[in-house]
Amino acid sequence: MDKLFRKDALNYHELGRPGKLEVIPTKPYTTQRDLSLAYTPGVADPCLEIEKTPDDAYRYTAKGNLVAVISNGTAVLGLGNIGALSGKPVMEGKGLLFKVFADIDVFDIEVDEKDPDKFIAAVKAIAPTFGGINLEDIKAPECFEIERRLKDLLDIPVMHDDQHGTAMITGAALMNALEIVGKDIHDIKLFVSGAGAAACACTAMYIKLGVKPENIIMSDINGILTKDRTDLSEENRKFATDKDIHTLAEGIKGADMFLGLSAGGVLKKEYLLSMADNPIVFAMANPTPEISYEEAMSTRSDVIMGTGRSDFPNQINNLLGFPYIFRGALDVKATAINDEMKIAASKAIAALAKEPVPEEVNIAFGVHNLKFGRNYILPKATDPRLITTIAPAVAKAAMESGVARHPIQDWDKYKEELIKRMGLTNPVKRQMKTSCKHNPKRVLMTSAEHYSMLKAAEIAVNEKLAVPVLLGDKKKIKQIIKDNELELKNVEIIDMKSKEEKKRSGKYAQQLFEKRFRKGMTLETAKDKLKLSPYYSAMLVENGVADALLSGLTRNYPTAIRPALQVIGKRKGVDVVSGTYIVLTKEGPLFLSDCTVNENPTADELVEITLQTAKAVKSFKMEPNIAMLSYSNFGSVASGAPTKIREAVKILHEQYPDLRVDGEIQANIALDQKLMKESFPLSRILGKRVNTLIFPNLEAANIAYKLLQKISGAEVIGPILNGMNKPAHVLQMGSSVNEIVNMIMIAVMDAQQL
Repeated sequence: MDKLFRKDALNYHELGRPGKLEVIPTKPYTTQRDLSLAYTPGVADPCLEIEKTPDDAYRYTAKGNLVAVISNGTAVLGLGNIGALSGKPVMEGKGLLFKVFADIDVFDIEVDEKDPDKFIAAVKAIAPTFGGINLEDIKAPECFEIERRLKDLLDIPVMHDDQHGTAMITGAALMNALEIVGKDIHDIKLFVSGAGAAACACTAMYIKLGVKPENIIMSDINGILTKDRTDLSEENRKFATDKDIHTLAEGIKGADMFLGLSAGGVLKKEYLLSMADNPIVFAMANPTPEISYEEAMSTRSDVIMGTGRSDFPNQINNLLGFPYIFRGALDVKATAINDEMKIAASKAIAALAKEPVPEEVNIAFGVHNLKFGRNYILPKATDPRLITTIAPAVAKAAMESGVARHPIQDWDKYKEELIKRMGLTNPVKRQMKTSCKHNPKRVLMTSAEHYSMLKAAEIAVNEKLAVPVLLGDKKKIKQIIKDNELELKNVEIIDMKSKEEKKRSGKYAQQLFEKRFRKGMTLETAKDKLKLSPYYSAMLVENGVADALLSGLTRNYPTAIRPALQVIGKRKGVDVVSGTYIVLTKEGPLFLSDCTVNENPTADELVEITLQTAKAVKSFKMEPNIAMLSYSNFGSVASGAPTKIREAVKILHEQYPDLRVDGEIQANIALDQKLMKESFPLSRILGKRVNTLIFPNLEAANIAYKLLQKISGAEVIGPILNGMNKPAHVLQMGSSVNEIVNMIMIAVMDAQQL
């Protein structure tokens, strides 16, 4: 898997558009007037306003939502001093996390300069561009001076995340761990292994939280930091002890907490055994912790353990902090990130761990009721509440400590704005993965002699999303796997030409004949049909060989869907099967139906399509707000096609009064709440963003989703086939690997509903 992961990591960064970030215009630019406003002569007016009032840069430019991730590459995570250019993938990755988790735009800037004075001068010179600066991967002790001086020089937030991010997260973990074991922070003894940037910042944070300096022992590679040592930096001297302690074994004896930011394996079993009752151990050396989770727990059952790893409880992950700390700081136009803001963030993180955990987080980690305790002292990085918990706490602390230039007046409105921002992260995809990992299902994949299907299967296996079952020529499949070094050694392959399958085919032919004999199918026809993979694959799923079917990569949609309809059929009580696409827009997901199945549905069929789509939307833990589209608005055209939409809406209003649905309505009005309020203030779908569109016919729906996909560049997931008796989904011909992976997840989620 290490070889596979390395190959995929290189491909991830290289293929398509190299790197992980791009710049996207936020204003119109299609006409000459647009360009004149964007640049010359229109750009002169905001320039002059900013010249008069420098703070107007926040009004007229992207400064207020732009953070610089700046590094000289001297201490790149786990890699050391590899240089500015070599560290660029890390800085881009940090930028991606800022955007995904807090909707903060980032320019990553790699400065090829190790001299602190010159580095500081470079950062100071470019600072007017940004609303905040995230210093990253700069080695100690230079990082202390660089951050301190830049904070003094600049009037925007500056934070070295390697120091303070770790400090805030471990501070939260420490507060919660102490509450669990019933110890007072003012009384505990702390041993710190490591004396670098993160270790010093963490220790300083703990002192602010209440740990007494005289109860701290810190060590570096040369031993205990004592006051008689002459090789200590100015920062290290703050934590030197005057006690007669010179070894780790002496220093850790009786300690209540071990903080490890040093090297793998330094915390021996005998050292752990010498600690106080209910010891707290944060072992965060990368990639090998000071003591492994398994070894620590087998040595002492009373230990509360945290590491930097996601595969064990209590992951100490800076992702819990930095996006939201900067979000709060930017939103009040803070002049700094001060101690009050960092402590507020730490306390907010600690408090969130005590709240009931959202089900999507439970599912992601394969548990039924994750709750505050020894194995859950920190929120998970996937918790959607982090942004609405930490950012407001930081913003409030900035206001109370006097560094906020733009105080927030309405906190409820602010939290709503934060939630809206999270639409940019497409939580649908995260939820899909979460659900699949909780309960992977067997997905039968046809056309498995194609690389794209096999690569998608490999990803599904690697990420534990599904259990792929491959249908195709076994010899060809194995050769493709070998040629491309795919990790699919243990994946089941079903070859229709094998003796076993030919025997099974006879039984399936009889079943198919019995299903279809009143619709003109003879036994011989059934036998012929089962020589074709669309029919055979459907019979495999019908007989429980797999939980779901994914087909269609090499066939047109009607050819692929017809066998599934004939073999698997519609769910009991269902009159029509419908197709839905999910379009992942920047404003959030849009569900579009019927894009694939019903050519010209009747009013009754539109009712059923709407109900099926509403059920699909709810499966993503969203409330459907449904617009039934037409070229008419609420009776503006009295006859023709809009009448069936009108009739369908009438039925839905009468029989399903709790469903938020209205129409007939034009698409532009449905998607513009302001326009809807001005023109149709009595609409039942006014007040919340419309997230579901029902089209009057297949032609309109198909054209619409393909235009959206092509013109907007939005990611599209689908088609999702609604109303089938068992999960069966049909790919678009020539689907990409990512599109196939998305549909694997849809198939798994569908199977989980049975």
